[in-house]
Amino acid sequence: MFKGDKMKRIAMSAAVAALAVAVGPQALAADLYEPIVEAAPVAPADPVYVEPAPATAGWYIRGDIGGRWSKFEGADYITYGPPPGTDILEGKLKGSFSLGGGVGVQVTDHFRTDLTADYWFKSDFNGSSSGGATVDVSSMSALLLLANAYVDVGTWHGITPYIGAGIGGAHVDWGTLTNTPPGAEHPGSKNWRFAAAVMAGASYCVTNNLKLDAGYRFAHVRSGRMFEQVGAEPGPGFDRSFNTHEVRAGLRYQFGGGSNGCREPEPVAYVPPAVEPVYK
Repeated sequence: MFKGDKMKRIAMSAAVAALAVAVGPQALAADLYEPIVEAAPVAPADPVYVEPAPATAGWYIRGDIGGRWSKFEGADYITYGPPPGTDILEGKLKGSFSLGGGVGVQVTDHFRTDLTADYWFKSDFNGSSSGGATVDVSSMSALLLLANAYVDVGTWHGITPYIGAGIGGAHVDWGTLTNTPPGAEHPGSKNWRFAAAVMAGASYCVTNNLKLDAGYRFAHVRSGRMFEQVGAEPGPGFDRSFNTHEVRAGLRYQFGGGSNGCREPEPVAYVPPAVEPVYK
């Protein structure tokens, strides 16, 4: 009897052991299972732009060189007869060069102002009195002083177009006027005159502080005394003003920090917002 009970217990123990072996891996796998985490899909978004540092209002200096062409509008001079009256001197001024500099303030990204001084190198003059009675030669140079204001339209790829205007004065220096015949020489006159100008051009950002500037300037110089009287010769003479066309190039260096209008908004890498994970 006891032997049979012992056999039953052994059989039951074996069955329990077999069941544990069969069920154990599945139970262990269930204990080790981890859910799969997937991020929720994110809709594409536009690039994020970072604005450049604002331009710092500050001083700048400039230097320019150019070529110029002046249109002589004629001159009137006194004659002593018979009968006394006036005559007209006609002619042309040859092209020449200009060299200048200035100091200014960049007030905002779109507005600046400066004071400039430009020396107009000598331009040769060739003309004649009305009717071609004489051949007349002289020369003209000038110092142009202007107070200017500019509107910088905007900056694209480092290029900033601008328009501007200036007002001031010109110290005009006429050389000796020689008549042939009779070979008389009239001393040239030196005097200050009213002057005004308009400009257009563009600058290019070499660095945040250094800009290359190229443009066109139209300047008008008022009429004034051109030459003096000598003995019984006709004179004095007064030119009727002249207009000057200039093509100029130069550099502007601005002191201070900030972008000074040189940089456009820059795209940066898109960073998606945080989202709740999705479990599977």
